[in-house]
Amino acid sequence: MKLTHIILSAFLMVACALPIKAQIGEQRHNFAIGVNGGINLNSVSFSPSVSQKNLMGITGGITARYISEIYFKMICGAQIELNFAQHGWDEFYEDYPNLKYTRKMNYIEIPLLAHLAFGKERGFQFFIHAGPQIGFFLGDSRSSEGEWENSGMTIEQHDKSVDNRFDYGIAGGAGIELRTKVGCFIAEGRYYYALADFYNSTKSDYFSRSAHGVITAKITYLFELSK
Repeated sequence: MKLTHIILSAFLMVACALPIKAQIGEQRHNFAIGVNGGINLNSVSFSPSVSQKNLMGITGGITARYISEIYFKMICGAQIELNFAQHGWDEFYEDYPNLKYTRKMNYIEIPLLAHLAFGKERGFQFFIHAGPQIGFFLGDSRSSEGEWENSGMTIEQHDKSVDNRFDYGIAGGAGIELRTKVGCFIAEGRYYYALADFYNSTKSDYFSRSAHGVITAKITYLFELSK
């Protein structure tokens, strides 16, 4: 999928979260900013496939959110984040327990999400998030154990450096929020599906697919600047 299609998707997903004069809704101008943190369960979609188990990493950063209106009891807004996140993969082979390889990959990520919530303006809410995400590769670390050269396993990915430092894809999730006078306390689960390959994927390259898949569990605290 081309990057222009991703940008178009961003506008379509967030459009319902922005105020439109032709709509019938109760206008809001609620802006909040805060911090988030959590864990990632990472894997990589390789083609040809590589046997893996989930690799745990950290994520955290800054969150900003704007609530624009309440439309038929649905609270509509948009959210943007600037996060540091660890991705990568952890290879696992049941028949070769002595073979171990782990690659941890560090990124700066920017998700742009539509925020749609249901519940009380002060109290508990249920919400969903969906939208595009971009990322920028910072660097990685690698660890390896065992005699891989004589194993017959796929090892082209081991010593290969990242070809494409720019990452993009689609993120979505759901969670609960407690809105109080002292701020908003949020717990969320999210999934990120990368559309970009971090290795080159032309016909002459070994891998035709090398993209991240990430399950995230995070908590967020937001302080309302305007209500």
